[in-house]
Amino acid sequence: MRLLLSALLLPGLCLAAAPPETILPDTIGPFHRTSTSQPALADRPVWDEYGLKENEAAAYENGGAKFTAAVYRLQDTTASLGAFDWQRPPKATPSKLANLAAETPDSLLLVHGNYLLSFQGYKPTADELAALTQAFLNVDTTSLPPLAGYLPAQELVPNSERYIIGPAGLQKFYPGIPPSVAAFHFGAEAQAGVFHSPKGDLKLAIFNYPTPQIAMQRVSDFEKLVGAVVKRAGPMVAVVLSPRDADFAERLLSGIRYQAEVTRDEYVPTRRDNIGDLLLNAFILIGILLAFSVVSGLALGGFRALIRRGHKGEEPDAMISLHLEER
Repeated sequence: MRLLLSALLLPGLCLAAAPPETILPDTIGPFHRTSTSQPALADRPVWDEYGLKENEAAAYENGGAKFTAAVYRLQDTTASLGAFDWQRPPKATPSKLANLAAETPDSLLLVHGNYLLSFQGYKPTADELAALTQAFLNVDTTSLPPLAGYLPAQELVPNSERYIIGPAGLQKFYPGIPPSVAAFHFGAEAQAGVFHSPKGDLKLAIFNYPTPQIAMQRVSDFEKLVGAVVKRAGPMVAVVLSPRDADFAERLLSGIRYQAEVTRDEYVPTRRDNIGDLLLNAFILIGILLAFSVVSGLALGGFRALIRRGHKGEEPDAMISLHLEER
C-alpha cells in the first residue's frame, strides 16, 4: 500500500518540482544566465492594450562583465511597433541589427515579429540574436501597419513617434484628444509625433480608419475640439491641437497625403511555363534515352561475345534443331 501511494504521488511531486519554462536562453554568446525575474511594468494599462502575453528579464555574466536582458511577447507586430516607439530611449540611434532597432552606446532595443527585446550593458551580435530568436514560439510575421510611414519627416523630433491603438495609449501620449472623439471602436489606430517649429513644439496625430466614410464622419467631432486644426486625407484624419505656430501647423498638415495601395493575387509564371524550356528539356530527355540505348546495346553485345568465346564459337542459347527432314 505504501509503495502504491508513493507511485501515485511521485508524478505530482515531479511536476511541482519542475522549473518553469523561460523565454530567454541560458547563454547568449559568451555570457551565462545567473538569475531570472519579471521586469517591472509601469503604465500597465498601456501594456495590456498592446496585448502583453508574457515577459521576462534575466541577468548574464561573463567573468567580470555583466548585462541584463528583457523580452516582451505582444499580441502582434502592430503592438510590438507601439511598444518599441514607447520604450525607445530619446537619444537612441537606428541600428542595422533589425528592421526596427535602436541603440545607445551601452543598450539595444529591437523588434522580432511580436517580440520586443531590450539589452542593457551589452549589444549582441547578429549571429547571437539569430540563435536567440530561433527558439521563440508563436512568432507573428505579419507586416507592419503602413500608417507608421505617414508622419512628415521635416522637423520631426527624433524618437518622438508613438503608435496608439486604444484609449490607454491615447491618454498617455496625446491626452488632449478624448477617446470618444478618436472612436477606437471603429478599428482606429493612430501615429503621433512631436515637431519643432520656430514658435515652439507641436504634436501631430494621424488617425487611420477602415474606410474614408468613417473618417468623414469623425472630422466634425475633431473640429469641435478647442484650437484643433484638422485635415482629412482618404481614411486618415490628421489633428494638431492649439498650435503655437498656426502657419507651421498648416504647412505640416498640407504634407500629409494618402496613397491608396491596391494588391491582388497574381499568378507568377515559372520556368515550367516557358515553351522554350519545355522543348529544350524534351530534347535533353531524348538525348539521355538514346545514350542509354546505345550504352545498353554495347554492353549486351559485349556480354554475348564473351559468352560465345567461352563456348568456342557456339551460340550457348542457340535453337535446338531435330533435322526431321533427313529421316
